Amino acid sequence: MDSVTQLVLGSAVSIATLGRRTAVWKAALWGGIAGTLPDLDALIDHGDAILNMVLHRSESHALLYLTLLSAPLAWLVSRLHREPSLFTRWWLALWLALVTHPLLDWMTVYGTQLLLPLTSTPYAVGSVFIIDPLYTLPLLLGVLLALLMRHGRGIAWARMGLVLSTAYLGWSVAAQQMATQRFIAAAPVPQLAPGRLLVTPAPFNTLLWRAVAVTPSHYYEGYYGLLDGDRPVRWTAHERGADLYARYQGNALVDRIARFSHGFFKMSEAGGEVFITDLRMGNEPTYTFHFNLGTPAEMAGGQRPTTQQWQRPDLAAALPWLWARTWGADVVLAPPQAARGQP
Repeated sequence: MDSVTQLVLGSAVSIATLGRRTAVWKAALWGGIAGTLPDLDALIDHGDAILNMVLHRSESHALLYLTLLSAPLAWLVSRLHREPSLFTRWWLALWLALVTHPLLDWMTVYGTQLLLPLTSTPYAVGSVFIIDPLYTLPLLLGVLLALLMRHGRGIAWARMGLVLSTAYLGWSVAAQQMATQRFIAAAPVPQLAPGRLLVTPAPFNTLLWRAVAVTPSHYYEGYYGLLDGDRPVRWTAHERGADLYARYQGNALVDRIARFSHGFFKMSEAGGEVFITDLRMGNEPTYTFHFNLGTPAEMAGGQRPTTQQWQRPDLAAALPWLWARTWGADVVLAPPQAARGQP
């Protein structure tokens, strides 16, 4: 999730856990810091765009490592504020602020390596978009009221914000299941293999859902809104670049994307250069994680770091489409004339 959401989640968790035992501002400050710490790994440059992607949300988001970090952090904070008798409570508050960060990230589609060092599998529920105001606003309001109301009278609001935001996550999973059943019933190909259908929310909401179905040779994109009624799902078919994958399977970076995306990727070639794209984040034909692997010779020799070329959507067209489509309008998003970074 976005940094603001993680900050206010950490603050809300810490305020709710510490209650009146310490000043609300202390709980909010250190909870917010703990809730933000895991994402500092984004500042590390691994020298390659694909490595930067797949190594984000790894050790810094592992539940075991964050648990080990929580005790010295709580000791430092309790001594800093001369509250050694509250060490145990600070430990609980900061542990919760730390581990709720990757647990919330787990609800998005990116992939969070929760169980390192036991396994590097990137786990993802994919039931919430990385920015969702309906999740964030209850937390933000609760934290602000807790800070503004005197004598700890706003702590209950912080706790209420946590209850509402958690209930919203539960709703997102239920809505995802409803959309998934609709997509399965309208599958674009017969006998779609298990694990070959991905269902994620459209940006900023949980009413409109995007599906990607993959076969060895093609991928299909479709949308279904909970307000669509009985309208059939409209799918669009696209080639995955199966011949390119057959040629470059075994390349370390290609294999990393194939594994990290759980098979939801495509490959393409243009201007003598090879591209690989994660199909989970974005929509056709604009994707966030679209990588230039270089020429075949550069790939073979490892001569050039991979670069990310974000294919930016035309927001002037995309945002009105998103609003109308979310509320059930039968509208089609016209592809941009030239998607930036499109090969």
